[in-house]
Amino acid sequence: MIKRAMVATVTLCTALLVALPIHANSLDRFAGLSGDLKIAGGTAHIPVVKEAAKQIMTLNPNIRITIAGGGSGAGIKQVGEGLIDIGNSGRRPSDKEITSYGLSLHKWAIDGVAVVVNPSNTVTALTQGQLAQIFSGKITNWKALGGKDRGINIYTRDASSGTRSVFWKKALKKGEIAPSANFVVSNGAMKTAVANDPGAIGYMSAGFVDQRLTPVALDGVTPDAASIRNGTYKVARGLFSNTRGEAQGLSKQFIDFLLSDQGQAIVKEKGFIPVN
Repeated sequence: MIKRAMVATVTLCTALLVALPIHANSLDRFAGLSGDLKIAGGTAHIPVVKEAAKQIMTLNPNIRITIAGGGSGAGIKQVGEGLIDIGNSGRRPSDKEITSYGLSLHKWAIDGVAVVVNPSNTVTALTQGQLAQIFSGKITNWKALGGKDRGINIYTRDASSGTRSVFWKKALKKGEIAPSANFVVSNGAMKTAVANDPGAIGYMSAGFVDQRLTPVALDGVTPDAASIRNGTYKVARGLFSNTRGEAQGLSKQFIDFLLSDQGQAIVKEKGFIPVN
């Protein structure tokens, strides 16, 4: 009886193994392919897209992937005009842009837009009203907020930035940004500027925040992975890779990889919230 039971158990286990799905390496989709893939646009996307491209090109040197920034507006415009294959945006393209360019949208991560200050700053929490007064130029010294007697230096992005668009709408409630604000061209440039200026305040993709910066709690909520994921931190957005028409060829394979388990693991590793 014992021998028969063991045989039955082994047979059952073998049947279960056969029934379970086998998950192939998601990079296998690129085996045997070749060609060029041009990607540009939002700078928040770059850490994830660069790592994905590195893994793909390491597996298959016949695929060449170039990645550039330029901001969400540039990414949408360039892919719409056929200059690149994938246009990244840190905001959902407008209905007008979607219609004019015939865009297909592919969201593969969720990201917060974090307010950041220099680590030497003792002001680490603000209300939405205080933040709006800072960026409009009405509050000009950190002393007025309980900090050191030091002037406030505002850092912002240009109008084509998806990060700026989300921050302006959701954090500033479409309030004014002072003409005296300093402009930076990317999330990376924002990190460098705020890290090197004790009086600085800026905003950036939460996925870019590291020990060189202090994230600011807004209305009592710190922009971390948990608060962005559960929706308590309201200044959040999707990260999109957009194509002109339905994604095809290498563009489709690249986007499908970002949405695969391996791609979503990269998303999480780089500090963003996976969508799957």
